[in-house]
Amino acid sequence: MLQLLVVACLLIFGTETVVSHQESGEWSCESESEIQVMADFRPGLITLDGHNDDWKDIDGSEFPLRPALDPDADHEYDAGKMTVKALHDGRDMYFMLEIDGNYAYDKGENNKCPSVALMFQIGDQATYHSMGGCKEGTDSCTSKACRGFEVDIMHFSIGNAIPGRLYGGNPIDNGEGNGGDRFGHLVDIYAWNPHCRYLDGLGPSGNDSSAQNDWHGAWWHSSFTTQSGYVEEDSPYTPDGQKGTYYFEFSRPLRTMDRLQQDVQFTLGSPAKMSVAFWYPMDSKPWHGSGHYTIGCDWIPLDISSGSSSGLTASTIKGSSDGTSISAIVMSMISLVVSGFIAYRLYSPRNVAFTPMENNL
Repeated sequence: MLQLLVVACLLIFGTETVVSHQESGEWSCESESEIQVMADFRPGLITLDGHNDDWKDIDGSEFPLRPALDPDADHEYDAGKMTVKALHDGRDMYFMLEIDGNYAYDKGENNKCPSVALMFQIGDQATYHSMGGCKEGTDSCTSKACRGFEVDIMHFSIGNAIPGRLYGGNPIDNGEGNGGDRFGHLVDIYAWNPHCRYLDGLGPSGNDSSAQNDWHGAWWHSSFTTQSGYVEEDSPYTPDGQKGTYYFEFSRPLRTMDRLQQDVQFTLGSPAKMSVAFWYPMDSKPWHGSGHYTIGCDWIPLDISSGSSSGLTASTIKGSSDGTSISAIVMSMISLVVSGFIAYRLYSPRNVAFTPMENNL
């Protein structure tokens, strides 16, 4: 089984990228450095189901989507921009991606369905361009040779994923010690460059059974009319070409058990660096590995709040003050009633009937 996973990983993430990630001309990038993604502390708010209802009051950052290998404004994704939202609850990070697009779904055909990926810097030298930027090739890239160039990638291809259902880390794949997802292809990957990327736990130097997929996620489209839940037999869930918006929702713990330098570790109050990619079957044609759009041509800062925002603090203080005031009023009312009862017993007249002594003999 493990050998099959290695072969599958190479077929999906190796052969395709070696052929497709070929750039023509010199790379140039004009990054809009002021754009960032904010992740505020908002506990108890998100239900991970692919729906955007619980995100409506969360501010997002809007990005134009341009081809990754040729970030020219003339070639932007023409259906609209991508909105990226993020927050945390002190334990987990949450992400919501919103992208306008006509509905396209072909069961079992990942490259005929939309797909998304999140990428994060791990190593200090890891660049956005060239997916980490390690100069080693497929025959020489190792964790030692490419140390410091690691990036963390979550990739979700929805061809076998039922909308509204959770995918990602599961007991079977995690039990085998890798970042795969045989059910919905929401996989946990690390990379040093486009030619050297692997499922967590797998690699050119051998496999490590301590790895796992820490991501979970779901997807949805605004044209869906069923809210009670879909099953596989409902595919394709709505007719192709329906106008609307795709929603992709994900979560992952701030910190993971990774000891292989394959997961980004989020820290409250410290920024991270991220990017987002989007694949779409334009004109109903299958997409290919490098034919994706991205939200920028360099890392986008992810600002993770420490959880001590003034708004939350004020709300907490107000809530505590309100609770104290109510308790004081209740205690005062109880004291008043008790005092009245005691006063009544002390000062009310006692009319006791006279009984002669001889009646008791």
